[in-house]
Amino acid sequence: MERSRPLARRPLVTLLTVAALAASGMTALSSAARAADADLARNGGFESGLDGWTCTAGTTVTSPVRSGTSALKATPAGADNARCTQTVTVKPDSQYTLTGHVRGTYVYLGASGTGTTDVSTWAQSAPDWQRLTTTFRTGPSTTRVTVYTHGWYGTGAYHADDISLTGPGGETGQPPAPPAGLTAGSVTSSSVALSWSPVPGATGYAVYRDGTKVRTVTGTSTTVTGLAPSTAYAFQVAAVNDAGESARSATVTATTAGQPDGGGADLPAHALVGYLHASFANGSGYTRLADVPDSWDVIDLAFGEPTSVTSGDIRFERCPVTECPNVESDAEFKAAIEAKQAAGKKVLISIGGQNGQVQLTTTAARDKFVSSVSAIIDEYGLDGLDIDFEGHSLSLNADDTDFKNPRTPVIVNLISALKTLKARYGDDFVLTMAPETFFVQLGYQYYGTGKWGGQDPRAGAYLPVIHALRDDLTLLHVQDYNSGPIMGLDDQYHSMGGADFHIAMTDMLLTGFPVAGDVGNVFPPLRPDQVAIGMPASTNAGNGYVSPAEVNKALNCLTEKTDCGSYATHGTWPALRGLMTWSINWDRYSNWEFQKNFDAYFG
Repeated sequence: MERSRPLARRPLVTLLTVAALAASGMTALSSAARAADADLARNGGFESGLDGWTCTAGTTVTSPVRSGTSALKATPAGADNARCTQTVTVKPDSQYTLTGHVRGTYVYLGASGTGTTDVSTWAQSAPDWQRLTTTFRTGPSTTRVTVYTHGWYGTGAYHADDISLTGPGGETGQPPAPPAGLTAGSVTSSSVALSWSPVPGATGYAVYRDGTKVRTVTGTSTTVTGLAPSTAYAFQVAAVNDAGESARSATVTATTAGQPDGGGADLPAHALVGYLHASFANGSGYTRLADVPDSWDVIDLAFGEPTSVTSGDIRFERCPVTECPNVESDAEFKAAIEAKQAAGKKVLISIGGQNGQVQLTTTAARDKFVSSVSAIIDEYGLDGLDIDFEGHSLSLNADDTDFKNPRTPVIVNLISALKTLKARYGDDFVLTMAPETFFVQLGYQYYGTGKWGGQDPRAGAYLPVIHALRDDLTLLHVQDYNSGPIMGLDDQYHSMGGADFHIAMTDMLLTGFPVAGDVGNVFPPLRPDQVAIGMPASTNAGNGYVSPAEVNKALNCLTEKTDCGSYATHGTWPALRGLMTWSINWDRYSNWEFQKNFDAYFG
């Protein structure tokens, strides 16, 4: 959130240098396959999704396809070339032919681990399906070969279909024994932790929920996420090796916890959230808290700021009379808070903003944050806390690559501080967050510095905080403004200025998404009652303003699946909590356009 009208921001992600393309020569075509040869590639037509394949950034689509009903679509991004692989059992000292059909620019098909000369072939430009073929001979002791497809950095999505590996099959042996000792561990409202005993000869384990495979892991434990509250689930596990899956384990059942309200159970079904300039005037002028209309359900007092970036010592200074001639007294301000609360409204202190950089680099800063924020909440009798960390408050260390297990001190200490505050004030404590798209949805493409470094360490840096506190979080209202183009789940870039941007960004939160393109590392969806859409109240408030008509299109699409335009959402969420805006002051300056439209839409 900003105190004055911002300038347009430049994209923040550091561009990675693209290496010069070096294409392998195409190997001469082999003779016709012998009668004893077979197609050893599993699910080469992708009719069973990605079963058998491991992809860094791939999915299956129903159009375009070469045959059948499905094909692979994979999208390179950053330092990832969208590689999809499958390991196949082969015979030593034998001849094989690898064939596939591809579409796109710079699409590769190849084999590695052959024991002789690894091979690949490629299509520089294939606007329609093009057949690629290469051959190789295995080494004298080679029993496993990896076949793969990949694209090239920054050249867009590619498609592949009907991949086959023809040659003599290897000795696959027998599938392993079924796992024993499957146990359900810790349970939340949206997840169940599972563990089981290791199986000799297993190279991985397939996890089933209510009879449907939901993931494959290499270890003997996992946490199944994205579950509904107060719901019973049945889990099984099968052991996997080159010969296939074992029989499934005995079934274990677990019931998720009841839905946490995050302090929001007594909010209306659809809430209007706004920031009130309580410590400064800005060009919109000062608005007294008592003069805020009853339409506003959550009022965020902007801002509490630190005495220094790393102190953790947060202070809330009310606007001085010299800047805000009509400012109320402390007694009047506190009385207005009590009146709002008596009317069912929530009044929070918002920490951060454009100028309030907060970096909890030490445990001492963490503890000071807890005590100083508590002092503000207690002095004014507030309902909770809004985290509006911007700029360089949150960034990830180079070795911090898993949003589920963060290691960076500023992240870990913030999570600890917020959990402490929640525990101190109990279930009625309201916790909200207002990150920018750069720190959340950009995580679909980039997370921290990336596998090879060079990326902005702030990319996706809010994800571990949101994930760790998802059961305590009342509302997440991402700032869908002052943002560069962001890639949505349709692998297309979306820009501010219309309903499309809000639809795509909100769909990501309610659907969940792979982090940095890793399909094995998915940020689980939030509940719709936890999500509000952040928008500027007027053209004066920030870049990304949209008209009331476009606001309503976004709401119609997300709650009714109408007015969706070109973006296809992954669900319909009538329980979407509502809208947030920067700010109440700017909305008053614009004759309450944002508030009036909200009232008219939700009634």
